[in-house]
Amino acid sequence: MTAIVKNKSVTSGHSRVSAETRAAIIKRYRELLLRQRDSFRTYLTVLDKQQAIIGSGSAEDLLAYVEMEEHIIADIFAIQKVINPLESMYRSSGASDTADDIPVIKSALEYLKIQTAEQSGYNRDLIKTRMEGIRTAIRTLKNNPVSRASLFRTENTASLIDISG
Repeated sequence: MTAIVKNKSVTSGHSRVSAETRAAIIKRYRELLLRQRDSFRTYLTVLDKQQAIIGSGSAEDLLAYVEMEEHIIADIFAIQKVINPLESMYRSSGASDTADDIPVIKSALEYLKIQTAEQSGYNRDLIKTRMEGIRTAIRTLKNNPVSRASLFRTENTASLIDISG
């Protein structure tokens, strides 16, 4: 009878540990999803501001936003590296309760991913258009006969001098 009691004790201890482990997994997974969601919100804000900068033409400001964007993307990928194993642990732990808000957070996160991809594509197209405009302006300046003329040359300046006599 003691063996049965010990066995029940071990089983209940094991399920208690599993419940604690499951709770810890859910808590950490939720924290990381929220952090990821916040990172995507920040990224979307940066992309919106970057769109305005692309239009104004300030190269220094655009460079600052591109650097911020790179930092945020690196942070997003770092968080995703931790989320992936936690997600598989979350699924394997039998965490299919609708009591937690993880499905809602994941849905919001997916929506933000779609929005940032669209905004990033739009900004990329704006930059391409802006670059084409700059290239056209440069070609126009290179082909402009006035810009190729010497600053010291005037129309009335002789180009040949007769020294024969």
